[in-house]
Amino acid sequence: MSNNSKMNAARRISARMALPILFTAGLSGCMVGPDYVRPAAPVPAAYKEAASWKVAQPSDVSPRGNWWEMFGDPDLNALEVQVEISNQTIQAAEARVREASAATQAARAALFPVVSGNASAVRSSRGTGTTNSTTTGGNSTIGSVNNSYNIALDASWEIDLWGGIRRGIEASADTAQATAADLAGARLSAQALLAQDYLLLRVQDAQIALLRETVTNYERSLQLTRNQYAAGIAGRGDVTQAEAQLKSTQAQVFDAQIVRAQLEHAIAVLVGKPPSDLTIEAKPLVAVYPDIPMALPSTLLERRPDIAAAERRAASANAQIGVAQAAFFPTLSLSAVGGFQSSAIGNLLSLPSRYWSLGPALAQAIFDAGLRSAQKAQAIATYDETVANYRSTVLTGFQDVEDNLTSLALLAQEVSVQDDAVKAARESATIANNQYKAGTASYLAVVVLQANALSNERTALAIVGRRLVASVGLIKAVGGGWDAAALAQAKQ
Repeated sequence: MSNNSKMNAARRISARMALPILFTAGLSGCMVGPDYVRPAAPVPAAYKEAASWKVAQPSDVSPRGNWWEMFGDPDLNALEVQVEISNQTIQAAEARVREASAATQAARAALFPVVSGNASAVRSSRGTGTTNSTTTGGNSTIGSVNNSYNIALDASWEIDLWGGIRRGIEASADTAQATAADLAGARLSAQALLAQDYLLLRVQDAQIALLRETVTNYERSLQLTRNQYAAGIAGRGDVTQAEAQLKSTQAQVFDAQIVRAQLEHAIAVLVGKPPSDLTIEAKPLVAVYPDIPMALPSTLLERRPDIAAAERRAASANAQIGVAQAAFFPTLSLSAVGGFQSSAIGNLLSLPSRYWSLGPALAQAIFDAGLRSAQKAQAIATYDETVANYRSTVLTGFQDVEDNLTSLALLAQEVSVQDDAVKAARESATIANNQYKAGTASYLAVVVLQANALSNERTALAIVGRRLVASVGLIKAVGGGWDAAALAQAKQ
């Protein structure tokens, strides 16, 4: 047969082999397993504790993007920028996003053929036995040496007949979206914790300033009492009471400084620095309570990254059911090999040295002792678990919102009542001090009322701190400035 005839025959064979390829490509549109539908979750029509809260309207003051700027503190703004750059928890979450994205790309690669090339040069020898030689009077070994040179391309392709590979890609993409939501959640948590620690630090500055001012006043009172004792007007007991009151308040200053230092250390870690490298100068407290408009509860499903992450993991687990279902069906793969092989390197690339092969292979597991059934049951159970986790996360999200709404509503009332208590306690202490100076009241009454006034003032500052923390907590509970639409980028 001439070379042209051989080539024409090869073309006819290739055309016949192309038919099953096209047929299987058409079948590859089939995907087994359930299509994903977002699980139903208990979503109320309105928040229970938001009766006096206004519904969100489009506004530039709504918490989105750099929400911490609503507190109007440049130092806080600068620290929040450092959190985004240097916080190690955020860095770890970002690495997990890149890892999941790479896993998705690796899963997509299974849709395409794998082509590999190889080249070899082999020299071998094979003995053929022994013979007697009468000429030499001994035995000799007769053998042959063979050379083999080969250059080839090898291609293989598993046809995704039942959508198992595509379900795997779907699962990987959903997992990548979940890790992207995890990153957003880690970022929001770090930002909120920093804001809360920073605002509490400023409250602690106010506490320390109050205590130091009180120490100064108590030092004056002690000096006055000593003078009265020297003049025979006051007793020694009055002096000791004044000294005890002063020392007790000085000790409270140290306690307040410990709390402040711990808050500063926590902030340093949040911004990715050793505590020794960060010093936050004290400054007066300016309490700003931002107006946080509330959206409908249904929007919380799109606003909270932890809810979005839980929902995406449910979608990934649903796709894994399809992967397990596809294992019940046969797999079809195509393989092709082509190249040149010759015993002489000079003839390696010639037409007579050419060879090729092309063919499909069908494989089906006949008996696996229930392995595939168990894997599918496991995938279904995993999906049910993720659905339960999703619904639990939704409920926790609503709880967070309700808790902070309650705190803010009641703390606003508590602030007003406590301010009245502070005014009354100060007035009582002033009256008692004047009576003591006039000799109509004991110093013990003065000490008791002054301690009560200080306690009420410190309580008032603590309430301010709790109210600021609750404001940050509500912003975090409604998702900060995040929106689930950002997850679309994680699928690419």
